[in-house]
Amino acid sequence: MENLKFGNDVLFVLLGAIMVLAMHAGFAFLELGTVRKKNQVNALVKILADFAVSTLAYFFIGYSLAYGVHFFTGAEQLAQKSGYDLVKFFFLLTFAAAIPAIVSGGIAERARFNPQLAATFVLVGFVYPIFEGIAWNGRFGVQEWLTATFGAPFHDFAGSVVVHAVGGWIALAAVLLVGARRGRYSKEGRIAAHPPSSIPFLALGAWILTVGWFGFNVMSAQEIGKISGLVAVNSLMAMVGGTLAALWAGKNDPGFVHNGPLAGLVAICAGSDLMHPIGALLVGGVAGALFVAMFTLTQNRWKIDDVLGVWALHGLCGAWGGIAAGIFGAKAFGGIGGVSFIAQLCGTLLGVGIAFAGGYAVYGMLKKLVGIRLDAEEEFNGADLSIHRISATPERESGW
Repeated sequence: MENLKFGNDVLFVLLGAIMVLAMHAGFAFLELGTVRKKNQVNALVKILADFAVSTLAYFFIGYSLAYGVHFFTGAEQLAQKSGYDLVKFFFLLTFAAAIPAIVSGGIAERARFNPQLAATFVLVGFVYPIFEGIAWNGRFGVQEWLTATFGAPFHDFAGSVVVHAVGGWIALAAVLLVGARRGRYSKEGRIAAHPPSSIPFLALGAWILTVGWFGFNVMSAQEIGKISGLVAVNSLMAMVGGTLAALWAGKNDPGFVHNGPLAGLVAICAGSDLMHPIGALLVGGVAGALFVAMFTLTQNRWKIDDVLGVWALHGLCGAWGGIAAGIFGAKAFGGIGGVSFIAQLCGTLLGVGIAFAGGYAVYGMLKKLVGIRLDAEEEFNGADLSIHRISATPERESGW
């Protein structure tokens, strides 16, 4: 029976890992559909290359830093418990690799390729695991202090803050350091619109992410005996709330409509195991409206050229999700309870602080040492031709 349990848990977590791995195709197509055509190949290559680099960084450094577990033993030891420790690493790796995938969307169209891969290794190997270890493994005594002080630890069931807010605030630092795309904002205050190159591809990316998110959230239980239909339905309701709020606030704009469900799903991750479905609907609705408002403000008023709006989508909606878990997770609002609003606020702010400081340090150092953006001619020609020597839609073909 014990072997059967381990086997079921391995299959459960493995299926979750595969679903979240598939979400990286969603990241790729969401970016591909949003950027201009001359940067579409780069969007696809970046996500795949970043995932490969993330795997090495997390396997050799990051996972050990977060959980104190390493894989420098014989395969016989690694195969024990049906290899559960290995598939758990695989599952959590897909979360860690979301960090550079999020950043990629913010700095798209003007970031140099190799420095971004170097940033990915440092972020996944060293920066992200610090807060991951604090929130999910009780490292450095932070959770014990929050429990002793406020009566409950920081709760983030599936990563509203650990993954999304951290990725979004790292991305904000990178966007500020790399600067706006050339021609995006003029000295006279004019704003040059860069509309999405392909709404169908953008929509495809959003749909892939949305479907995979149910593995992201539900499989965060990490054991089949702890699976919860509440998590699934709360994810569904938050997705719906985000969609409808973005549809309304965005005045039917398809870019906002397809990012709305993602905003709702980002926000519900933290408290999806605690909230009542109506609370989840409200959390998702707030997130959808927040994304539309802050994306518009960021791009048009503050002139921060965050191409996919990843700071608004992941950074702010993720932070809202961490705080919302302390509100709608409480029994007074129909939740299961066992959370503290102040602990959620403190944990969220800590995650934001580590992310922004870490991101600014990594990209700031790379900017000084090697540079992090394409030169004017390379950016004009597009990342596809400048970096990969091919375009997504070549106008001429050689041969017979």
